[in-house]
Amino acid sequence: MNADLNARAVLDTEAMAWLATDGARGGCKLLDRVDAEDVQATSVVRCAPGCALEPPGQGLGEESLVLEGTLLEGPAGYPAGAYLRYPPGASRTLRSDQGCVLFIKRYPFEPEDVAVVRIDTAKMPWSPGLVPGLSVMPLHQYRHEHAALVRWQPETYFQQHAHFGGEEILVLSGVFEDEYGRYPTGT
Repeated sequence: MNADLNARAVLDTEAMAWLATDGARGGCKLLDRVDAEDVQATSVVRCAPGCALEPPGQGLGEESLVLEGTLLEGPAGYPAGAYLRYPPGASRTLRSDQGCVLFIKRYPFEPEDVAVVRIDTAKMPWSPGLVPGLSVMPLHQYRHEHAALVRWQPETYFQQHAHFGGEEILVLSGVFEDEYGRYPTGT
């Protein structure tokens, strides 16, 4: 499902129905999946109160962005906007006492990329982007892979460019536009 990285896919998560999930999770909106076992996948996950998240299996790493609520790891709490990244085999115990909504991407990491990353983006500075009106908050970088938050001011235009290997964008607020269309929050 949407696993062909050479094909463009646009999904409006706000219009998608929540799919029932097993365990304590409250629902899922599946955005892409490589195999039928739902192991390597990108999804929006709604965690019910008291939810405990199982680590990904089969040598996969995991990136998460907290969209709503608070995600807990031990005594640490990660509110909306927090970015967490765990390489395959990293020890972690994630839960939500009150419930939360997460954007989760589970996939194979480069074997040498063993960095565990935990960022509360509300406490991080933004850096100027390559054009006026663009701000960037780098989250993680390893070789050809980059994860960042990008803030566009109204009427900001970027030069033509390509992302070899593809690009994934999740609109967190406002409307993003390109030569193909308009993409509201949740797209």
